[in-house]
Amino acid sequence: MEAGGRVPWVKYGSVVSLFVVVLALWFRSPQNAVLDDRLDTVLSSLLRAEQKVGMNNVARPRVAIGFGGCVDLIVDSVSLLNKTGIQPTDQPLHHDYLENVEQLAQSFAYFFAPGAAAERFMLNETLFSELVEGARDLPGNRWSVGGNAPVMASRMATEGCDVLLGGTFSTDFTDVLSQHITVAGKVIDEPDIHLILEYPTGARWGRYTSRRANRYIIHSDANNPYLSSMEEFAQKLIDFKPDLLVVGGLQMMDNFPFRSGEREALLSRLGHLLSSSSPQIGIHFEMASFVEESIMEDLLHYVIPHADSLGMNEQELPNLLSSLKGSNITVLSDPNPRVATVLDQMREVYRILNQRDKEASAESRANGARATVKPLTRLHVHTLAFQAMIVTRGSKWKNTMSATAKASLTANRHVCGSNDIDPSKARLIMDDSFSVSRQEGSQRIPLQETRPVSCWSEEDYEICVAPVLVCTEVYQTAGGGDNVSAAGLVLQI
Repeated sequence: MEAGGRVPWVKYGSVVSLFVVVLALWFRSPQNAVLDDRLDTVLSSLLRAEQKVGMNNVARPRVAIGFGGCVDLIVDSVSLLNKTGIQPTDQPLHHDYLENVEQLAQSFAYFFAPGAAAERFMLNETLFSELVEGARDLPGNRWSVGGNAPVMASRMATEGCDVLLGGTFSTDFTDVLSQHITVAGKVIDEPDIHLILEYPTGARWGRYTSRRANRYIIHSDANNPYLSSMEEFAQKLIDFKPDLLVVGGLQMMDNFPFRSGEREALLSRLGHLLSSSSPQIGIHFEMASFVEESIMEDLLHYVIPHADSLGMNEQELPNLLSSLKGSNITVLSDPNPRVATVLDQMREVYRILNQRDKEASAESRANGARATVKPLTRLHVHTLAFQAMIVTRGSKWKNTMSATAKASLTANRHVCGSNDIDPSKARLIMDDSFSVSRQEGSQRIPLQETRPVSCWSEEDYEICVAPVLVCTEVYQTAGGGDNVSAAGLVLQI
């Protein structure tokens, strides 16, 4: 729906945003002049950085994205819980999956108070249906195209790409997709519904108050965990000849009641698809909310070794790092981490994965086999306050500074629900300066309003960090990471 509703304005969005900056300068109040000046300058500078790389005079990049899709039913979380009679719990608890009302209340409270994003599979189909029925006539609800792959596909089509999308969709679903999206997958009569329980900063539920705006997602999805579009997607890939292959939506397999060995077989087939693609094609894997240790192990074996680009948020980064180091799943991390903390975690992920790549490649050569694993050459972490990228120097990924700026701007555009960025509805929460590492004596980099994207070189890679103009009038948080990741990739293909 985003693709259908916003496409005509995208090409003018940056111009209108600059016009909004001028209006903001004219109408600002004296007491806010300094703050307004700073926001206006940061916005203008980010827009200039984004516009340094244009796509008007080049052929549309070709991107293949899998897998799955759904229809999102977006509601205010507290309103739905109140309407359905779900009372606040006295015991916030983590649950890998949900079977009853008590577990839902405990799990929601666990993530709601810190304002951390979460997604859980609900085994109880009756309870899920009751929640959907309660949400259908809730005032202010919205229906939207959902699922990691369709959301990323819509953003990339909007930004100027031709997209091959792998998934099983209803005809109503495909009718609202951009004309630049080709679907590979069977048609189903009724799409799966995912419940998106949104909440703003400061929302109250019983004794709990949310520290930041976010969402809690519930699904009882019976189609997407099986990656049923993979065979047709693989066939169409041959003639489509993508510049980039993106994989997302695999969290649908997390805690799903597969038969023994079924999930591993599906991921093995996916691994074969990735490893058999042309080495010239970039492969990006978009992380998500995984809580089952066995699926993280499967991803590290079958999927991640074949991706040379990874995208994730501030919750998923420490989770991946814990898995790489053989530790337990990190269910809940700081939803507002410092830049130095994130950069140190990114460096460690980059180092461990590339060390694994070297060892696997050496083993393949020793056995006389072709190495099918790829070194990690791009890592993008999106947080509420800032965007951070690590890109290997000399790799296929280009325009890192502009891509980081575009990712930052897209965060505001998506969450505010407008391609035109209004500085009066935004704020900076990133520190005025940040340390590049938690190590003692590390360099501190000031936030320069006229050059807000900070880039520097280390070892064999470049790091770029950009502040986010955090939206203060939230329209929607769900899909934010997918939109941000997709927008950042577009300028780097």
